[in-house]
Amino acid sequence: MKSSDTRLLSRREFNEGCVALGSLVTLSGALALGAATAVATTDTARTVRFRDGTLVPAIGQGSWHIGQGRHPAADEEEALRTGLSLGMRLIDTSGNYGEGRSEELIKRVIAGQRDRAFVVSKVEADEVTGDAMARACEASLTRLGTDHLDLYLLHSPTPSAELSEVVAGFESLRAAGKIRAWGVSNFTVTQMEDLFHIPQGDRCVTNQVFYNLGGRGIERDLLPWCERHSMPVMAYSPLGGLGANLLGDPNLGRIAAAHACSAAAVALAWTIRGGNVIAIPESGSVAHAKENAVALSLTLTPQEIQTLDTAHPL
Repeated sequence: MKSSDTRLLSRREFNEGCVALGSLVTLSGALALGAATAVATTDTARTVRFRDGTLVPAIGQGSWHIGQGRHPAADEEEALRTGLSLGMRLIDTSGNYGEGRSEELIKRVIAGQRDRAFVVSKVEADEVTGDAMARACEASLTRLGTDHLDLYLLHSPTPSAELSEVVAGFESLRAAGKIRAWGVSNFTVTQMEDLFHIPQGDRCVTNQVFYNLGGRGIERDLLPWCERHSMPVMAYSPLGGLGANLLGDPNLGRIAAAHACSAAAVALAWTIRGGNVIAIPESGSVAHAKENAVALSLTLTPQEIQTLDTAHPL
């Protein structure tokens, strides 16, 4: 690939430059850097509001494969710390990621700065009956080294007949101060409607699902449903997931070049464009964490969004 090929801008070459722009921000909030580019301060970074009023950054940090040897643990820890320092304070994990190793690594990251992190973990569908949910939650709290979770999610749907017990379990944990809020993951519209028919089921604050520029299926029904119910969606695999070639899209590369940032930042900015989506990209390096954080203050033009929509139709 020639050095003049703009696709070199799409993932690594300009990530440091993107973050360096942040140092040029003026006290008024942003510094114009050409017709198409401006870098916002942390105060103007995009946020999303949960149904209980809690504000979180529109870009968080995932940890599906963290703590499992894909990268040196020290690098993964530093990447998460960097993300926290750049405003991506929502960290998503689960008790079953690496049999708890993800949570144990995150414990080291948030030690001494728990108040800066919005910690999300998950309970499995086979851990919701009897006292299993309470035990699973306590195990996650221990591995994370904290006394509460900011958000606790049901990792996958359970049979509708168990939803009453699921809601009761979550509400019991919330009343005990073990969790601040709860939600679900991988629910369809029908499953969300079943949940909302359960007493207190409408206290669910989010649904975490697969969503990215190359995987737009939720736009057909689930995303509009959640918007009507003032419920943000959490998007996992917002960069396409392992093995995806989404970031090689030349359209992303051209738009990234126009904004002097990475294709990853553009893809994330597209994902959160509507204001009701929280993207949780995973990063195993400081460099990738920095380029992901750029999306917090990157606004795409209507034409750029149309270009990407056309290239990746629903």
